[in-house]
Amino acid sequence: MALGKAEAFLVTHLPNVFYLCGFTGDAGALLVEPDRATLLTDSRFTTQAKEELKGTGVRPKIVKGPLASAAAEELARRRLRGRVAFEGARMTVVDAARLRKASPQGRLRWQPVTGWVERLRRVKDADEIERIRAAARLACDVIVEVLPLIKPGVRESDLAAEIEFRMRRRGASGAAFETIVASGPRGALPHARPSAKVLQANELVVIDMGAILRHYCSDITRTVFLGHASGKVRRWYRAVAEAQAAACEALRAGAPVEAPDVAARRVLRGYGLARAFVHSTGHGLGIEVHEEPRLGRGQLQPLDRSSVVTIEPGVYLEGIGGIRIEDDLLVLPGGAEMLTDAPREFLEL
Repeated sequence: MALGKAEAFLVTHLPNVFYLCGFTGDAGALLVEPDRATLLTDSRFTTQAKEELKGTGVRPKIVKGPLASAAAEELARRRLRGRVAFEGARMTVVDAARLRKASPQGRLRWQPVTGWVERLRRVKDADEIERIRAAARLACDVIVEVLPLIKPGVRESDLAAEIEFRMRRRGASGAAFETIVASGPRGALPHARPSAKVLQANELVVIDMGAILRHYCSDITRTVFLGHASGKVRRWYRAVAEAQAAACEALRAGAPVEAPDVAARRVLRGYGLARAFVHSTGHGLGIEVHEEPRLGRGQLQPLDRSSVVTIEPGVYLEGIGGIRIEDDLLVLPGGAEMLTDAPREFLEL
């Protein structure tokens, strides 16, 4: 990767380390130089590092003590003089101090940078797309499978646990995030955690879930109603469905990143629900469940071809509940490909 004016780049955010060299351990720092790259890790990962780095050209090095100190000492041994970039937004104050303390006085200038690897990760290659596609299929299969379990008398936490169990049983290494099951008034909390609340008749239930499969994530939300919904609830659901369809239609390579958000808000404004939509319309998806880009207002950079994003407009009504519909899409030059295919019509259970 290009280092600009830096003589080296220290990568410490583990998803970025994995993206660049394939190492999956939970302690590692990648030191990237123009002519070589070195993975610093500890003795717990000696065998794992050798196996995962085989054929990559990255040299594993087992170190003792804090990785930040080891990285600075490694550079000192090479007698580098000049600028060394590091992930400023991903490093603790303590580790930044360790870098400087272990550096030869006056020889290295530590430069915090942001987004160097994340910008590369926005565009997915064919293998990454297939991994996300498979994770999306898995999540869709599970949400269809659990529909008969969504009924009055079931606790939110029990339903969430069942969803995560079934994702693992189908091959997921885990949930992409803590599964959300939010019923009744709790659905008005966009990031509600599942609770001991029991699902009741005549209320909305929001389920937001995702799987990690072969290190890549999916993210899908569906909203159902337990019983027969009123005309008002049906109208709210129709508004969110139309907003999502408009956002998906606006999604294409080269369009401004904010275009789907603008389209979704235009629809909800027409229904008088603009103030009930309190978050951005979507986000990038990949190794992490939230990646670049953020599909929100003011994001004017063009959408990248082969990015994978979510489209997830919602409305949140205090004391009543929430409605969100979320799908994963692959950005293409002429539009977008839907990767999630679980039913999105209004379901009354």
